[in-house]
Amino acid sequence: MPSGLRRRDRPPAPRAEGGGPVRLHVGAGRAPLAGWVNLDVQDLPGIDVVADATEGLAFDDVEAIFAEHFLEHLPVDAAVDFLAECRRALAPGAWLRLSTPNLEWVWLTHYHQGAPDAEKERMALRSNRAFHGWRHRFLWNRPLLGCALRACGFDDVRWCRWGESELHLFRGIERHETYEDSDELPHVLIAEARRGEPRPTELAELRALLAEEFLGYLDD
Repeated sequence: MPSGLRRRDRPPAPRAEGGGPVRLHVGAGRAPLAGWVNLDVQDLPGIDVVADATEGLAFDDVEAIFAEHFLEHLPVDAAVDFLAECRRALAPGAWLRLSTPNLEWVWLTHYHQGAPDAEKERMALRSNRAFHGWRHRFLWNRPLLGCALRACGFDDVRWCRWGESELHLFRGIERHETYEDSDELPHVLIAEARRGEPRPTELAELRALLAEEFLGYLDD
């Protein structure tokens, strides 16, 4: 179990209809998916499992995990714990797909140094809204998220467009609103990654980097 995660004693996790493999939708909120086990911390319509995913996933040998606009709501160390827990819960060779706002898009579109002061007033507010609005806790860029996925034991990390995938089960799955953007600068990072072998050394190095460059500067 990754540090920071704890699995409470709960009844066995529900199985897919017909007893087939489980496809787990984490942070389903008000957009549950048919044919998936929808998990959320809130007891909302269509939610199959009411649980806090940061306390661990009561699942094993899962066929696929999907988490849309979930990772940014976690502190960065808890996000790493969650990725490691996803790897544990997946069956060998199974896939994770997740989406999260792109830090680089926010950086390049929300603030312009040469703008007039009157525009900068709103830019300052909108930039901070991107970081802290909607209960966001941490924004990722592609290099750091790719590093975290690999350190947590994922292989074949690839970046996808909204609704597109090489895997049929992930096609057209996104429900979150989207904006016009480009392949070079998407406003949302959508990553797919396959469960591989654990990389404890890389994971320890990532945790040390987070502590040195970020976590050590947060108030207790």
